[in-house]
Amino acid sequence: MTYPKILTVQDISCVGQCSLTVALPIISACGVETCVLPSAVLSTHTGGFSGCTFRDLTEDMPAIKDHWKKENISFQAIYTGYLGSAKQIEYVAELFNEVAAPGCLKVVDPAMADNGKLYTGFDAAFVEAMKGLCSKADYLFPNLTEACLLTDTEYNPDYDRAYIDAILNKLTAMGCKNVIFTGVSYAPGKTGVVVLENGECSYYEHDKLPNSCHGTGDIFASAFVGALVRGKSAFDAAKIAADYTVECIKVTAKMENHWYGAAFEPVLGKLIGMLA
Repeated sequence: MTYPKILTVQDISCVGQCSLTVALPIISACGVETCVLPSAVLSTHTGGFSGCTFRDLTEDMPAIKDHWKKENISFQAIYTGYLGSAKQIEYVAELFNEVAAPGCLKVVDPAMADNGKLYTGFDAAFVEAMKGLCSKADYLFPNLTEACLLTDTEYNPDYDRAYIDAILNKLTAMGCKNVIFTGVSYAPGKTGVVVLENGECSYYEHDKLPNSCHGTGDIFASAFVGALVRGKSAFDAAKIAADYTVECIKVTAKMENHWYGAAFEPVLGKLIGMLA
């Protein structure tokens, strides 16, 4: 069997169960060699902690890439998460061009906004840079806010299927080959994932749990990438990732004072079983 090698590019929050501390173990558990390129190192994530340390690694990224090229290292998939600046987006685009193996899957999570607002520190120039990266993606992972920003669509949380379909058409017109549209709800108490793959649209719905957890987007994307590289279709990978994320939220809800992230580790065995 082939043994694929994935590169994931995002920050490390040393405590908080998100970004690289989620992506590395989850993709590895899927049976895939997982390589990392940290864009920054934080002592904790910023969602509820205060005064965290921050080390920007932007200018380390080209030297790392150049060393990989010298050693003839390439990747069968490149998955990007949170990127902190337009310069980092530029460096990731260089990775797509220079260390991607033939047929490399390029997966972009445009982690920049939610609930109708950009994350702190991002602006219109960052959105424009992200549009360019997303146009190169084989698989794109936007939530509603990110999809609206990428397509210059007015944000409307009271949407219908026609509204979502119109956004999907705009994303594919940008150049995005396949879209995994997360957090789409068409009925009270339900949420789900719209999967657009090879021009065919499908929807996987599940119960919307009352509690939410930091880092669930990273869990979903990482599980999806692992399943996809293992040979699952986009729909099956999205179903596995959604079901696994729900299990993580459920087990976290039973824990006392576990507010800072989703406890994905106790149910990694279930993810492995879903892939079997």
